[in-house]
Amino acid sequence: MKKKYLALVLCGAVVMSLFTGCASPKQKAASKFEPIKTDLKVGMVTDAGSIDDKSFNQGTWEGVVGSGASSKYLKPAGTTEADYLKEITNLYDAGYKFIITPGFKFESSIFQAQDKYTDAKFVLIDGYPHNGDYNPVVKDNTVSIFFAEHESGFLAGVAGALQIKEGDFGFIGGMEIPAVQKFNWGFQQGIQYANENLGTAISIKEENVVYQGSFDNVAAGQQLAAQMYDRGVKAIFTAAGGVGVGAITEAKGRAANGQDVWVIGVDVDQYTEGLYGEGEKAKSIILTSAMKYIDIAAYDMIKAETEGNFPGGQTLIFDAKNNGIGIPETNPNLSDDTVSKSNAVFEKIKSGEITVASENNGSLFK
Repeated sequence: MKKKYLALVLCGAVVMSLFTGCASPKQKAASKFEPIKTDLKVGMVTDAGSIDDKSFNQGTWEGVVGSGASSKYLKPAGTTEADYLKEITNLYDAGYKFIITPGFKFESSIFQAQDKYTDAKFVLIDGYPHNGDYNPVVKDNTVSIFFAEHESGFLAGVAGALQIKEGDFGFIGGMEIPAVQKFNWGFQQGIQYANENLGTAISIKEENVVYQGSFDNVAAGQQLAAQMYDRGVKAIFTAAGGVGVGAITEAKGRAANGQDVWVIGVDVDQYTEGLYGEGEKAKSIILTSAMKYIDIAAYDMIKAETEGNFPGGQTLIFDAKNNGIGIPETNPNLSDDTVSKSNAVFEKIKSGEITVASENNGSLFK
């Protein structure tokens, strides 16, 4: 079923650029949003985890808040279709008729909502509406957004390998779903590319590639990270929400005690989440982050609606070609040489000179 799901995503997606101008992904991410003059009321329902998860929920919400529109978010009591639909209804009844939902768990609830509330607009990030059969049904009042996580993971793998140069890396994923799998597959391909073309010697062993099974088990993330670090892993890429927060906590404790360990963040720039120490002596254990510009996607959809250009009925992909993914422009833990070489790799992905596989090519562990 997972392969069918991924194939539908890739085959059904309409690739288009939503970004204005010609800013690089780093320039775009670093700039502040320009508030939009609008009476639109924008609502968001959070996925598993909190609004300050330093990851997917937070990135989405920052784009909503950055728009300047009247906004509100609701956190469901659970993670079932009924739980999500209840909060969508609560937002709608309160006058929030532009609703953004982050995560594949909203697929069936948005399938219901787009027919029930035809005068509302819906943005579904990392998913498409379906009725349990995985056949996409994106109505005119809905837009589905996907990201090229494999490209973002690839860049993070290259940057991490260039900076560390040799040793073992690890990967901790949340649920084993397409978006998380693509991060993993791209990451491993990035390491392979750096080893073969950029003089690095990074390995990633099968025992150090783990899907925890959730996005909110902080304690499990810390335990998994501890086990990997004890096995000699130098850097762990976490694509796991709250589980990743646990890994960051473990790395911070070890780094504070003098151990040379790192975490590669996900979705947003997690550098500040990795800070430890006081004042000028503060450092971060976040080596870099594999970013999806979720905030920009949310912001751009709100702006499109206010300008009468809402791309209803479409499935959009944010990738290197339209500056939808990348790594942070500024990170003190990456050398100038690493940044320069990583930027060159980004341009090769953008031009098509490098193609990153979105599925396991047979040479990867998971």
